[in-house]
Amino acid sequence: MASASPDPSYPPLFRGPNNHRVTPPTPRRGPTTAHEPSSELPVLDLENLGPAQLAGACAEWGLFRAANHGVPAALAAELRRAAAALLALPFEAKDAAAPAYFWGSPAGPIRVKNLNWVEGFHVSLARCGDAAISGREFSLFRDLVNQYCKHMARIARTIFDAMAIDLKLTGDQSSSYLSEHDGTFRVYRYPRRPENCDNLGMEAHTDSSVLSILNEDDVGGLQILHRGEWLDVKPIADTLIVNLGDMMQAISSDRYKSVEHRVVASPFTERKSLCYFAFPVEDSVIISSKYKPFTYREFKAQVEEDIKATGAKVGLSRFRLSASN
Repeated sequence: MASASPDPSYPPLFRGPNNHRVTPPTPRRGPTTAHEPSSELPVLDLENLGPAQLAGACAEWGLFRAANHGVPAALAAELRRAAAALLALPFEAKDAAAPAYFWGSPAGPIRVKNLNWVEGFHVSLARCGDAAISGREFSLFRDLVNQYCKHMARIARTIFDAMAIDLKLTGDQSSSYLSEHDGTFRVYRYPRRPENCDNLGMEAHTDSSVLSILNEDDVGGLQILHRGEWLDVKPIADTLIVNLGDMMQAISSDRYKSVEHRVVASPFTERKSLCYFAFPVEDSVIISSKYKPFTYREFKAQVEEDIKATGAKVGLSRFRLSASN
């Protein structure tokens, strides 16, 4: 029997020999094996957001599940279908849309040290209409992203305002430390990974955001580093994953934690996810007892410089005050 041809929508480097394998082999332990998911992972009800429970989740985990979030299931499903149609386009058509399209790293043309087994589309919400993609597929996708991200902005503001009370931020800080309507949206696809390939879907990292809100499918693969051990985060229907980023850790003077996480790609099933990232106003100065004053614009420039120079993000340690300070 002739073998199936490689998927033309995949980047050429991802067109391995077992793209069409569907039967999982016996599990093997390896460098990406994690412990079983922790039943303690916090689940917060956004219709009844308890300040103490939120603060505890932010300090201990840097991540929680959000229930009763109010995002219409039909809208999320329609956005998933539109994203899938866009990702199913031939690779060459997608690659012509760079930098809106990326593969190997969300950093786009800035190549990281290790190739990530991922591709996707990046949409800057403030410049959504400027994206260099034409055609019916992207027009529908863009419209749905705008609708969906209005809900994401609402959720981000609700969560951040509760954090601001706990952290005793001023009104000006609460406004400038989160610019929820100027965030970033990404759709990720993690293609099937050849079994003899050790590349992660997404290498271990922290987000640069204030908050990141993930809407994942039922495939799994997300892992978080908690108390020195990698834990699997299993999908739970009708919940979102909210994780804190570097900006939130700095704003909280390290009371809250920017969680390190990664994604393990599967050899047999694609993983797709939708993610919204919220950042501060770019020129708002973040004042912290643990870090020298800096703006998100300065932080972003430093991250890009480090990736270009070393192939990896350095992050908050670049701005941390020394013990003598």
